Amino acid sequence: MTLTGQTSTRKLLYWGSHYLMIAAFVIFALFPLYWLLKVSVTPNDILYTEGVRLWPSRTSWENYAFVLTQSNFPHYFLNSVIVSGTTALVTTLIAALTGYAFSRFAFRGKVIIVALMLITQMFPLVMLIAPIFKILAPLGLTDSLTGLIIVYTAFNVPFATFLMQSFFDGIPKDLEEAAMIDGNTRFEAFRAIILPLTLPGVAATLGFVFTAAWSELLFALMLVSSESASTFPVGLLSFVSKFSVDFGQMMAAGVLALVPACLFFLLIQRYLVQGLTAGAVKG
Repeated sequence: MTLTGQTSTRKLLYWGSHYLMIAAFVIFALFPLYWLLKVSVTPNDILYTEGVRLWPSRTSWENYAFVLTQSNFPHYFLNSVIVSGTTALVTTLIAALTGYAFSRFAFRGKVIIVALMLITQMFPLVMLIAPIFKILAPLGLTDSLTGLIIVYTAFNVPFATFLMQSFFDGIPKDLEEAAMIDGNTRFEAFRAIILPLTLPGVAATLGFVFTAAWSELLFALMLVSSESASTFPVGLLSFVSKFSVDFGQMMAAGVLALVPACLFFLLIQRYLVQGLTAGAVKG
């Protein structure tokens, strides 16, 4: 075999192995979603009797009909949208202002504040349920969406702040200084010049916080006791009874729960990709 032929063979093997690894990873990542969809459209009468198949011999929308019309899932779904959307907006607003302050100002106690914010991320969440309940109960914030929003915001602000700070650090200070020389206040310079440049960072932060709040179960389970304030992760447990599990209905609810998250990321996709890449490199 000639040298050119050996080089071509090596390149073919190199790229072939890379594409094979990528395909294997994609299959591994998407297989749970595929199985979720498969079980959700499998009729209950053949779900346990047909055996393992790549696709059921018959499909039905009965599970989706039950979830949408005969269960409380739409109410749980709405609660999750309210909690996750509000948490994402409030957290991103706080993180943008705090991250800008950390990036642009040097003040007394800054290192201590940063250290305390980092420490909050070190504790297991299970350890904090009792003290959080003790704080919220006298204020009447247990068993309410407002209480969940406050808790989710408090736990997401530290990481979101550091995420936003990384974007502000990558923007030259000369831009806002020039705007201030032209007569703008610092807030006007921040709103009109700096904030538009950090839209990718805002999108990345919104996506992170929304996903974290949307899928959170522990606090939603421990701080909420009524169905009226339950979110969809807690609502999924309603398909689990004492002696059986309605897998078809649970999977249908899971598929429906993916819809808002997918739509949300489609809306911010352009900014999200820019944000995740730009936030990794400063300067």
